Amino acid sequence: MGEKRILSIDCGTQSVRAMIFDSKGNLIAEDRREIQPYFSKKPGWAEQNPEVYWRNACQAMRTVKENNPEEWGKIAAIVVTTLRATEVLLDKNGEVIRPSILWLDQRKARCKEPLRFSDRIIFSITSMRRTIEIIRKHSTANWIKENEPQIWDKTYKYMLISGFFNYKLTGKFVDSIASQIGFLPFDYKNKRWEKSKNSWKWYIFGVEPDKLYKLVEAGSIIGRVAKSAAEETGLKEGLPVVAGGSDKGCETLGNGCADPSSASLSFGTTATVQITSPTYFEPLKFMPSYPAVIPGNYNPEIEIFRGYWMISWFKKEFAEKEVKEAGKRHISAEKLLNQRLNEIPPGSQGLMLQPYWGPHVKTPDAKGSIIGFGDVHTRIHIYRAIIEGINYALMDGLEKIEKKSKVKVQRIMVAGGGSQSDAICQITADMFNKSVYRINTHEVSGLGAAIIGFVGIGVYKDYEEAIKNMVHYKSIFNPNSENSKIYKKLYKDVYKRIYPSLKRVYKGIKRITNYPEI
Repeated sequence: MGEKRILSIDCGTQSVRAMIFDSKGNLIAEDRREIQPYFSKKPGWAEQNPEVYWRNACQAMRTVKENNPEEWGKIAAIVVTTLRATEVLLDKNGEVIRPSILWLDQRKARCKEPLRFSDRIIFSITSMRRTIEIIRKHSTANWIKENEPQIWDKTYKYMLISGFFNYKLTGKFVDSIASQIGFLPFDYKNKRWEKSKNSWKWYIFGVEPDKLYKLVEAGSIIGRVAKSAAEETGLKEGLPVVAGGSDKGCETLGNGCADPSSASLSFGTTATVQITSPTYFEPLKFMPSYPAVIPGNYNPEIEIFRGYWMISWFKKEFAEKEVKEAGKRHISAEKLLNQRLNEIPPGSQGLMLQPYWGPHVKTPDAKGSIIGFGDVHTRIHIYRAIIEGINYALMDGLEKIEKKSKVKVQRIMVAGGGSQSDAICQITADMFNKSVYRINTHEVSGLGAAIIGFVGIGVYKDYEEAIKNMVHYKSIFNPNSENSKIYKKLYKDVYKRIYPSLKRVYKGIKRITNYPEI
C-alpha cells in the first residue's frame, strides 16, 4: 500500500469537512461543506437534523475521492471528531426519531419534581444546589421526557453526534470515551458510565442505562466500514474506523499540547482554554475535566460560552462599513477588522469588556458589560475590547486551571478562526505574557483526529512520537514586555473586579426585567 493516509471527518456547528492527512501532518486534500447552523421553531431554540451532518459528510468524502483518486486509495483508516453536547435519538432500526437539540439551545425543562432529599442536603452543604438545578433543567433528555414522552418511549439509543457518525459508518452503537461531553450520566474521573445505580447523575440527567451505548478508548478500532456506508461515502468496505475524540480535545492534541506545561486556546464560537493533565481535577467545582484522547489523561477546560460568536455579533450590529468595503476588496470582513486592530493601543484606551454574552452554569446571573467609555472611543475600540475581553476571561480560566494542576503553563498554542489573525495572536501573546504558537494548518482538530488514527493503526508507537512527527509550528508570537505590563495591571486591578462589583447589578436587571435564567 505504500505511504498510508488517514481520513479525518470534522463535523462542526457550521460546517462538515473531509480531510486526508499524511503521516507528517500535511493536509493533502480537503472538502468543506457549509451548513445552516440550526433552525429555530421558537426563540432561543436551536435544532438540526443529524442526517444533515451525515449527508454533507458523505458529499465531502465523495468530492475528495473524485478530486484525489490516488490519495484516496492510500487511506488506511477513518477518524471522526465532532461538536459536543448534541445528542441524537435513534430507534431500534437506527433511524433518527427527531432533530437534535444543539449545544447552544436555550430551552429548559421544568423539572417540577424536587430533588431527592439526600441530594438536596449534599448540594446545599456544598453550595451547589442552584448549579445542579440549572444543569438538570438543561438536560435535553429531561426536556424531551416532559414535552415529547412518546418520542422518549421510542428512543432505543441516546447518542452524541460522534456516536451517530460511528453508527452510520459501522452499524455499531459505539463511541469513544474521549467524545463523552454532554448532559450524560458519565463518570469523568473513571471514564465510564456512572457505575452506582443510586448516583445523582442518573436522576439529574434523566437517561436510563439501556438507552446508552458501548464506550471504547480513543485510538482503538470501533469497527469496519459497512457496505451501506461504503455505498454512501465512496469509502472502501471493511476500512477500519478508529475511535476519535471531541473537537476541542482533538484541537488540543493537534496543537501538540500533551502535558500541563502547554495550554491550547480555541478561538471558536465557544472560546476555551484546555491543558492535558495526567491527573484528574475539577477546574471549577462540579465541572469535570474531560477525558483526553491520550489514554490515561484528562483535558481540564474553562469555556467562554459565546466566545468568538461575539465577532459575528459585532460585525452584524456595528461593522456595516467594513462589510461593504471587504466585499469590494474580495476579502472577509473579519480580515479587514483584524487589520485595524493595530490602530488601537493595548488596553483599548481604558475600554474594558466582560464577555458574558452567554452566562455559564457557574455564573448564571452574569451578563455582558463594557465599561470605561470616553469620547476617544470608536467602533474599532469596541472590536479590540472584545478580543481583549475574551482573552481576559481565558486568562482567568487558565489561572484557575494552573491553581488546581499546580503546574505553570509555559507556552500557548492557538486554534480556531481567530487564530488565523496575526494581530489577535500578538495581542494574545502580550496579554498572557507567553509565546504563542500557531501550527502550519488551520484544520487543527482534523490534524488531531489524524494523529489518533496513525497511532491507532500502529504507524506511530505512541502520541509523543506522533506529535513529534506531525505537529509543526509555522508562526511564533513573542510578547511585548511593555504591552504585557499594561495588560497585567488591567487584568488584576480592573477585570478581576468587574464581576464581583456588578453581580448585584446583574441580579437587579434580571429581577426588574424578568430576564430569564439560563
